[in-house]
Amino acid sequence: MTKTVLIWAECRDGSLRRVALEALGAARRLAGDDGEVHALLAGSGIPSGAANALIEHGANVVLVAEDPALSSFVPEAYLAALQAAVDAAQPETVLLGHTAAGRELAPRLAAAREGGHIADVVAIEGDGSDAGLFTRPLYAGKAFERRSFAPGGGLRVVTIRPNNLPPADELGSGRSGSVRPLPFTVPPLYTAVRSLVRRAGGRIDLAEADVVVSGGRGVHSAAGFEPLQALADVLGGAVGASRGACDAGYCGYGLQIGQTGKVVTPQLYIACGISGAIQHLAGMSQSKVIVAINKDADAPIFGVADYGIVGDLFEIVPLLTDELRRTLPTIGA
Repeated sequence: MTKTVLIWAECRDGSLRRVALEALGAARRLAGDDGEVHALLAGSGIPSGAANALIEHGANVVLVAEDPALSSFVPEAYLAALQAAVDAAQPETVLLGHTAAGRELAPRLAAAREGGHIADVVAIEGDGSDAGLFTRPLYAGKAFERRSFAPGGGLRVVTIRPNNLPPADELGSGRSGSVRPLPFTVPPLYTAVRSLVRRAGGRIDLAEADVVVSGGRGVHSAAGFEPLQALADVLGGAVGASRGACDAGYCGYGLQIGQTGKVVTPQLYIACGISGAIQHLAGMSQSKVIVAINKDADAPIFGVADYGIVGDLFEIVPLLTDELRRTLPTIGA
């Protein structure tokens, strides 16, 4: 029997989120050579070219649900579109990004369909010939478990952590696929979004950044984040913060990384003036390379760092930024 895997291709600010292509890559592997991958594009004013981009990266069918009710993220409306996509595609598995919206929708969908749900997956083993094995972290990344779905357990709903699975390769602009409008019924809304207020200065999504430069209480003030932002700009990365820095009022909570904030897994994480409390480590310990800059040689952050620099961040970070500007001029441009 041909396997069908459905993904939710989440968009933000007029473009596909990278986690959508990561979900598409995972879906292609789970579906196997003989299976099909369907993608749901839902929103109001869906980005032009998004459907073709999904087809070029391996989707067989793109379902487009466009409605003014989807202009802002309202769980009831998006769940209705997702349920309509499940009815249309009849998938065995649904993949969503483990984003704020994905975490909201996935358990709702699994409960509505009396299926199973595995969250925050960082690795997937399997292809179209088997049911798949899903790896997720436990205890703030100190352990991992491998889970699978019971046979005959209904719809399988999975969220994948951004920046952990390889995105789908582009197969070429000549690849064929179909784009279909998806009718759905907007339910009575229990939530109404009147307006959105965005924090100024957020240049790159923390969850999807390849480089993150974070500051803690050691930055001493809001102005202390300026050299960190300069370093992040040179590296094409994003700025984050510990809860201590947020609690002190140095920055907004939208930058918080940790157990009660965002979880990030960049290629490079630079911790500046961060002691390394367990709550913060829960949000960044799975980063590929960790660099710590701290005046306290005994700070716990050095216990998880691949590279450590003992010294004043206000001396080290500008020197590092200047050197990178000199050696990597195209990145800093």
